[in-house]
Amino acid sequence: QVQLVESGGGLVQTGGSLRLSCAASGRTFSNYAMGWFRQAPGKEREFVAGINWSGGIRNYADSVRGRFTISRNNAKNPVYLQMNSLKPEDTAVYYCAAKRSESIAPRAAREYEYWGQGTQVTVSS
Repeated sequence: QVQLVESGGGLVQTGGSLRLSCAASGRTFSNYAMGWFRQAPGKEREFVAGINWSGGIRNYADSVRGRFTISRNNAKNPVYLQMNSLKPEDTAVYYCAAKRSESIAPRAAREYEYWGQGTQVTVSS
């Protein structure tokens, strides 16, 4: 059974940092593009960051560019999200997702095949 499990969420003050991790089991994700998405209450799930299978191509939502960094280590957990200078508007449940692809990670959630259960990030003002 394929599973993606996120960890690292929590409560942090404005300006603080968190590092999210996504662990995989059931298959190797070294040939998958990986994405991070988030969903705040009452809002649609939105793309945050993506990384291609090799880690050489990264893409970000405008709202997080310069503050968040996505990376991957195919030998261990498949993907990380370093979040710095956090703002209250970053509060959401964060999900990692995987899509078998050698191209850039897509921004559309519907294109991903596997999803984690999510981890809550809360930024207090």
